[in-house]
Amino acid sequence: MSLPGVYKTALKDGTTSYRASLTYKSKHISLGSFLKEKDAHEAYLMGNMLLTSKYLQIHDYSKKSALSFEKWVSLVNLRDNGIYFSTPIYLQKSYFIYYLAMDMELKFDLDDLFYYASHKIMQRNGHLFVADYGMQVSVPSRYGIKNYAIPGKDYIFINQDPYDFRYENIQILNTYYGVSAVQKKKETKYRARLHIRSYYLIGYYDSALEAAIAYNKAVDIVRKNGITKNYTINYIDEVPASVYADIYDKLTISDKIYELKNASND
Repeated sequence: MSLPGVYKTALKDGTTSYRASLTYKSKHISLGSFLKEKDAHEAYLMGNMLLTSKYLQIHDYSKKSALSFEKWVSLVNLRDNGIYFSTPIYLQKSYFIYYLAMDMELKFDLDDLFYYASHKIMQRNGHLFVADYGMQVSVPSRYGIKNYAIPGKDYIFINQDPYDFRYENIQILNTYYGVSAVQKKKETKYRARLHIRSYYLIGYYDSALEAAIAYNKAVDIVRKNGITKNYTINYIDEVPASVYADIYDKLTISDKIYELKNASND
């Protein structure tokens, strides 16, 4: 006879395992699979204790616990907020915390709750991503931070917390390849540069859009001159094609770009 909250099952290779589960306010919750029956029973007992004790909080978790940290967070949130999420989310009044680890709290606006309730955040080499329809989607990219973006130059976290992804905390400074906002004579200008073996100035422009189109034009020029470096072109959909073409034709490009005819490929 199985211990309470435990039932015997088998892994794909035929190995016997034990699943733990409990029911809380008519909701059935799986607690995980274990190789030993006593470990599964311990998870069941710990889960019940967590749901009935207001004294145990998220940071009371111990690695010696039979429950995973993710499950611990889910149960504390269920107890305190009455909602169960399979991902390690804890609701606050105006935002939520996604616990990637006990010492790593990601903050998001409630508008993103449905997405992260159904998408598990993973980390590899410091890179945060989710699996979405078989593809790895960067978490920062959901907030306008491009993969090539440099913190402090292309974007900033206003409160200096790089794990706070609430919209009000993210300021995008530059949205295009090869473009930087700079101050010239106390006026903001947008500098476009092209990198071959070093940076070449394309020009200074009144708007980021013009600088982005100038960058595209410079890439077209050097490609025609035999430079085959794999540049990424700025994708621009803010203006109709006819307006893009008009801006493209009128933009002034540095003569040095036209002179890059015999440069070696990187």
